Amino acid sequence: MTGRFDRAQPYALGLFRIVTGLLFACHGAASLFGILGGVHGGGTVPVGAWPGWYAAAIQLGAGVLVLLGLGTRSAAFVASGSMAYAYFSVHQSVSLWPLQNGGEASAMFCWAFLLLVFTGPGAFALDRVFGARAVHGRQEEQHQAKAPVPA
Repeated sequence: MTGRFDRAQPYALGLFRIVTGLLFACHGAASLFGILGGVHGGGTVPVGAWPGWYAAAIQLGAGVLVLLGLGTRSAAFVASGSMAYAYFSVHQSVSLWPLQNGGEASAMFCWAFLLLVFTGPGAFALDRVFGARAVHGRQEEQHQAKAPVPA
């Protein structure tokens, strides 16, 4: 049974990345464009407002990158940091525990993205497609460099 779970690990991790990135991007889209209910009853965050607009831009951008598996580790690092900032600057001042201060989503996103920083994107990621092309291109260049030069 453990062997089956081990073989499925990259696919489970890929699905985890996709769902986490999608949910994060939805938060950003709601804040920036008012879709999916918007923020605070249907509104948007004013352009350039600190920190809300910048947080929403990070949520949308990093969320989409993580969803696609493109620059996953870097995007997840930025997303994790933004959620740590949100937790400690907004929620933690109210109370220590996330259940009491409304910071459950910030805490969960922070740790979920930090996990992706260390595990990588898993299956179904564009990182793997571009990485495979880069490796194949380097191997072909090395092969051509070793080939004898015709006289």
